[in-house]
Amino acid sequence: MSDKFTSFIHDIIDQDLKEGINSKKVHTRFPPEPNGYLHIGHAKSICLNFGVALEYKGFCNLRFDDTNPSKEDVEYVESIQEDVKWLGYRWDDRMYYASDYFDKLYQYAVQLIEDDKAYVDDLSPEEIREYRGTLTSPGKESPYRNRSIEENLDLFERMKAGEFPDGSKVLRAKIDMVSGNLNMRDPVLYRIQRANHHRTGNKWCIYPMYDYAHPLSDAIEGITHSICTCEFEDHRPLYDWIIENVRNLNSRPRQIEFARLNLSHTVMSKRKLRQLVEEGYVEGWDDPRMPTISGLRRRGYTPEAIRDFCERIGVAKAVSTVDIALLEHCVRQDLIFKAPRYMAVLRPLKVVIDNFPEDQVEWMDADNNQENPELGTRKMPFSRVIYIEQDDFMEDPPKKFFRLAPGREVRLKHAYIIKCERVVKDENTGEIIELRCTYDPQTRSGMDTSGKKVKGTLHWVSAEQAINAEVRLYDHLFVKDNPEESKDTDFKQNVNPQSLEILKSFVEPAFAEAQPGGRYQFLRQGYFCVDPDSSEEQLVFNRIVSLKDSWAKMQKKK
Repeated sequence: MSDKFTSFIHDIIDQDLKEGINSKKVHTRFPPEPNGYLHIGHAKSICLNFGVALEYKGFCNLRFDDTNPSKEDVEYVESIQEDVKWLGYRWDDRMYYASDYFDKLYQYAVQLIEDDKAYVDDLSPEEIREYRGTLTSPGKESPYRNRSIEENLDLFERMKAGEFPDGSKVLRAKIDMVSGNLNMRDPVLYRIQRANHHRTGNKWCIYPMYDYAHPLSDAIEGITHSICTCEFEDHRPLYDWIIENVRNLNSRPRQIEFARLNLSHTVMSKRKLRQLVEEGYVEGWDDPRMPTISGLRRRGYTPEAIRDFCERIGVAKAVSTVDIALLEHCVRQDLIFKAPRYMAVLRPLKVVIDNFPEDQVEWMDADNNQENPELGTRKMPFSRVIYIEQDDFMEDPPKKFFRLAPGREVRLKHAYIIKCERVVKDENTGEIIELRCTYDPQTRSGMDTSGKKVKGTLHWVSAEQAINAEVRLYDHLFVKDNPEESKDTDFKQNVNPQSLEILKSFVEPAFAEAQPGGRYQFLRQGYFCVDPDSSEEQLVFNRIVSLKDSWAKMQKKK
């Protein structure tokens, strides 16, 4: 393997291949639960599982862990497929569901009962927790643990037939109630749950637990390396116990854990993301402030940038938090050559050029991206009335302010040098509403014969041809690096009230051809994406990232 991709996971796989384990094959899987939308943490797992399979010329399955029908929905199944495809990965004909194996999983459970390795328990959930003990005290056996094999087989069959109420009985593995690992203290394998399943309907009223279904699904599919996050490390002995104690399995998958992704200014819990959606803190799962893959896609992030980010952060055992500035840096690095650079005035200030003919329009030559000549050029209209940014003018500027001010000259990008002659204010409020300027006809960009030198260059838009636009400026969803740092405080109290600002703006006419999903750099402003909310009457843009790259600056200081 290339050093670029080396990780402890690759070391393990390399050793397995060297020893001829699993017939020298590599077969991974990505096994999401269809109970919510995927987020950037899942993107790391997708890139790792599909990426490892590609590197070793193996296979990666997409498998839905649909063992909890009360929280699952076809909407989530479809969104997960879309996200994986968008990131650039394909599963071909290898899309499966845990529900594909419900009949087999039931028969495997019967096997365990027959081998006296599982029993039906009548304890309530509260009693099971009490009997399990704690990290410092051993558990105690259920009074139902020593039921006969025949009785357990009968009860389990009757559970399947729907004779008992929800929660009244469970099937538990018979392992060790004094184990130092709480997961091995007779874990629950099946529970009674009457809920309509999105694939099997009402066929089943008992459903397997994740810790039981997952290793067996891996074995059925011939998975060689079951790569998961570190919270499952304590579950690995149970994973192995299930594999070792179910008869007639043809595969022995190996579980390997890696550190999950923690990102600053973000929460990575699907349960908490669901709260943000359901309680109205965001507009939906695809809100551009959300760390969901659908939210990042709508905001304008590229799959290439996300894959680059996942590669840069690497794979490790130690848990750490990655600065979101690195993700933003990866987006900028990807868009710097791809995005056309057009002009947009976010907070418009009207400028009238008094000595420019009223009915005249000149078309200026403008390059679309100086970094990438292949993106070509365009024509920009220049007329007597234009808009500039409010921040590009100051009536009483400080010493190092090099933009427009009374009596001062600046260059308009791709156009002329103008001079501010007069400021027009609202009579009632004193607010500046218009600037009256003049231009120097000898200073046309690319044809300047004046010899003038000015320190400031401004972007602008011709008023007559300008297109109305709604611009949505997004900031971090949370004000703190770690929104969950205090266990005594609800994480939602750290939601940033300034995470979205909506502006009524103007963009140049080149945007007339813009389509939803199109990405652009607004000159001097940042990178923006056309939102699906756009219409013929008004374009809507989401700010992807600003031009400021704090992560790159931090790296230079090191």
